[in-house]
Amino acid sequence: MNFKNKRRWQIIQQYSIGWTLAFIFLGIVRGEGTKELGSVQFEVWESIFTAFITGPILGSISGFAQILTEENSYNRISFQKLLILRVVYVMVFLISIISLAYVFYGENITFIDFAFESGSFAIYLYIVSVDIFMFGLRQVNLFLGSNNFWKLFRGRFYTPREEERIFMFLDLQSSTAHAENLGHIEYSKMIQDCFNDLGVVVENEAEIYQYVGDEVILTWKLKDGLKNQNCLNAYFNFKQRLEKRKEHYLMNYNCIPHFKAGMNSGIVTVAEVGKYKKEIAYHGDTINTAARIQGKCNELKQELLISESLKNDLNDTDFVFKELGKIELKGKENQILIYTVDQTKN
Repeated sequence: MNFKNKRRWQIIQQYSIGWTLAFIFLGIVRGEGTKELGSVQFEVWESIFTAFITGPILGSISGFAQILTEENSYNRISFQKLLILRVVYVMVFLISIISLAYVFYGENITFIDFAFESGSFAIYLYIVSVDIFMFGLRQVNLFLGSNNFWKLFRGRFYTPREEERIFMFLDLQSSTAHAENLGHIEYSKMIQDCFNDLGVVVENEAEIYQYVGDEVILTWKLKDGLKNQNCLNAYFNFKQRLEKRKEHYLMNYNCIPHFKAGMNSGIVTVAEVGKYKKEIAYHGDTINTAARIQGKCNELKQELLISESLKNDLNDTDFVFKELGKIELKGKENQILIYTVDQTKN
C-alpha cells in the first residue's frame, strides 16, 4: 500500500471509529426507560448493534468527504463558498443517513413522513454536531501534523525519548528580493501557494514539522526516509511540482520559486513541550547540523546538500552524489563532510 492510500485509509478508519463510538454513546444515553417519539423504537442492545453497522458506513462517507477536501485544498476559494460547500455536504450527508434508515425501518410510511416525524430533528442535530466535532478533531490533527494529536492525547512524549530521524531544512531562494518585488500581501500569497504545493511530499512519507517564515522543516523516521529514497525524492518531487505550476506562478507573481535544502540524519530527543500551547519538539545536534548545512547552499551555489552520515545511510540509490569536502559549520568544532545530490539522467 503506497503512502497516499495508507493516509486515506487512516482517515476512513478514524472517522469510522468516531462515528461508531458516537452512535454507541447515543444508544446508551437514549437507553432503557425512554420512549422514542418516532416510529422506530430501539432497545439498548439494538442501538449498540446498529451502531456497529451504521458507524463504519457513515464514517466512510464522512471520511471520504474529508479526503476530497484535503486533497483539493490547494485551490483557494472564498470563505463564503467554503461555507456553502460545507452546508451542501451536510445536507447530502443527512439525506444519505435518512435514506439508509428508511431502507431498514421505513415500513408502512412515506419517505417524507419518515424524515420529518416527531423526534427526528433532535437526532439530526446530534448527527450534525458529531460531524462538526469530527471535522474539528481532524483540523487539530492537521494543525499538529502526522497524527501528533493522538500521540499527545496518549501522553507518548510526556517523558523525553530518543529517535533516529532524518531532517530537511527547506528554504526559499532569493526570499528578500521576492518580498521587495511583490510586497508583503502578494509575497504571503505566494508562500501559501508554495506550501500548498509542498503537500506532494506526504507521498514520500514526510512529516511537516514546522513552518518558519519562508522556511519549512521536514522530518522522517530513519527507516521511512530511507525506504525508496523517500527523503531525497521528496525534494525533487516538490521541485517538479513547482515546475509544473510555473505558469501559475509567472502569471500571479511574475517569478518561479526555487527552494534550497540541507539534510542530515542522526539521533534526536523528542518531547512534549508547552503548557498553554502544546507541541511535539525535537532537540539535538542532528537538527542543528541540518540547519547549518542548508545555510551553506548559497555560499556553495547548490540546491541540495546532505551530510556524510545521511549519505552513508543511503546505501543503494538512483541518485548521483558529489563530494564537496569537509567544511566548517557555525557552532561546530569539527568539520563536516557534505555532498551534493543530483538525479540521474533516467
